[in-house]
Amino acid sequence: MSRLIVTSIGPASSVQDGGRLGAQRYGLTVSGAMDRLTLAAANTLVGNEPFAAAVEIGPFGATFTARDGAVRVAISGAPRNADIAGKPVAMDSSVTLKDGETLTLGFARGGAFTYLAIEGAIKGEEVFGSLAVNARAGLGSPYPRPLQAGDEFAVDAASGAPELRIELPKPATGPIRVVLGPQDDEFDDANKALFLGSEWKISATSDRMGYRLEGPAIKHLHGHNIVSDGTVNGSIQVPGNGSPIALMMDRGTSGGYPKIATVITADVGRLAQTSAGTAFRFKAVTMAEAQDEARRFQQLIRTLPDRLRSSDTVELNIEALSDANVAGYAVSAMDAGTWQVAAEP
Repeated sequence: MSRLIVTSIGPASSVQDGGRLGAQRYGLTVSGAMDRLTLAAANTLVGNEPFAAAVEIGPFGATFTARDGAVRVAISGAPRNADIAGKPVAMDSSVTLKDGETLTLGFARGGAFTYLAIEGAIKGEEVFGSLAVNARAGLGSPYPRPLQAGDEFAVDAASGAPELRIELPKPATGPIRVVLGPQDDEFDDANKALFLGSEWKISATSDRMGYRLEGPAIKHLHGHNIVSDGTVNGSIQVPGNGSPIALMMDRGTSGGYPKIATVITADVGRLAQTSAGTAFRFKAVTMAEAQDEARRFQQLIRTLPDRLRSSDTVELNIEALSDANVAGYAVSAMDAGTWQVAAEP
């Protein structure tokens, strides 16, 4: 066994997997990765099951150090600078940390969450069938809380397998797709049109439980209280102040505010990766369209191994390049004698 040490890490980072399934009827929330596709991609790169436990890294940076042997890892998700001892590491690829080496990850760019999968997966004692952390409920393993500097994982020693990269589809652009309802009848046509026709931004006060949406106030027809009923990932509730909240992975399993719409399964990860303050819109689709997209999404997850490619890396020797005079003969723009050719007699 080797160890992977968390030497530094920002907030909103924790161990997540595919989620805690099968007990929502008892009020047990699912939790799990905010972006299931890139969790699965990172795991696939190191030979794990798609939804095995990995480190979900929030928008801020992190560093990880291998101890007691080499550790093979992979990163996928929100782009960020990554390097080992100053040598760049590509996103959507695997890499092996030698004993004592440190992987440094910078701030997320154009997204929120990046996944660090470890070959052999993170070890821990399952809590209701999952290692996924829900800090509010004190659930998860091996640390039932956000990660902090000094935490460590006992991991399988690196196998020595060839490094790989994965070719993911280009991130979708355009509106986040929703199915209206189930309580869209609690809003008149004008307010439904306002919801669909407006730009929204995610508030900086958002978290894994819910994304607060900043935009126009949505008014109810009959007040903001309903008999509490079930919620799903992507349910968009409208509380009394008219500011919608998109429920995310640590949501409660039921709620008492009308739900104007529900983000389709295939777009929940896109919403999760939308940075705070970035403007976006919603688009209504039919239930049949949402189901078709869900099937395509599941097919993409199943076929991730087919997208693996050899990671052909070339290590540059900067000192050798400096000595090679690859630019040719140097001239001075201020000295015509270095670049003007003398006329033949």
